[in-house]
Amino acid sequence: MAHRIRLVGLVAALSASTVTAFAAEPASCQAPRFSDVGWTDITATTAAASLVLEELGYQPDTSVLSVAVTFQALQQGDIDIFLGNWMPLQEPIQTPLVESGAIDVVATNLEGALIGFAVPAATYEAGLRTYADIANFRDELGGQIYGIEAGSSANETISGMIENDTFGLGDFTLVESSEQAMLSQVESSIRRDEPIVFFGWRPHPMNVRLDMRYLEEGNDAFGPDDGAATVLTNTRAGYAEECPNVGRLLENMAFTVEDEDLLMSYILDEDMEPSAAAERWLKDNPETVDAWLEGVTTFEGEPGAAAVRTGLDL
Repeated sequence: MAHRIRLVGLVAALSASTVTAFAAEPASCQAPRFSDVGWTDITATTAAASLVLEELGYQPDTSVLSVAVTFQALQQGDIDIFLGNWMPLQEPIQTPLVESGAIDVVATNLEGALIGFAVPAATYEAGLRTYADIANFRDELGGQIYGIEAGSSANETISGMIENDTFGLGDFTLVESSEQAMLSQVESSIRRDEPIVFFGWRPHPMNVRLDMRYLEEGNDAFGPDDGAATVLTNTRAGYAEECPNVGRLLENMAFTVEDEDLLMSYILDEDMEPSAAAERWLKDNPETVDAWLEGVTTFEGEPGAAAVRTGLDL
């Protein structure tokens, strides 16, 4: 990124031989506060982080907030951790806060992500393949583009495209809804063999469950390389210095697109509760747990990996 990111270097500099120093965390660190913006990928990763923290003797708490409120809460110190900073989509709201030191970026927790407009495969084959093609299908689409929840960065980007008549979208209407409602509409349109343009992303089991294609030639509307994205871990300013053991865990935590596809599939396709999905995935990936817990202790200062392996019966 072109702007300066305040990376929290204190915990990165600590070696495994000094992890017992983390036991000196103040009592306030025992209850880390997460924001979940209601997207299944963030719900899943937050559940996984929370479950590990519970086994380490912490008492994490999660609030469901919009993206805008999440960044405000981080800035005000009302939330400690946010695992869902999609970049560059959220760059307009994130960048000023990072540059001013109001929030910290402690890690990249996902690479290889993608965001952008998508259509059913049949619609793609019918000729709606690029962003510029959307206007040519206005009647078939009913002049509608389906987004996610109000206030999201994705919807703001789409609204800007409509307002500026980008790609000839000036006569279109953005339909705002939850992730689940949007995908329900997409599935219904596919069953009826009707075209639809919607905001898609991966990781997400929609990419496996739905016969869909991402549109091309978006002129970086959702970022370079037609929406290629990374997901960052944010904290309130100074959090990792105050709570270095949790900070070390956050620095270590990383997922793959395939990891999150599976986690999200457990929740969306198998109707598992997020905590149960996280436990199932962690049990199937003990090597990931070990990597996350390198140099991490329990809240009381005991070896972290051993505690989590015992607690989750890995």
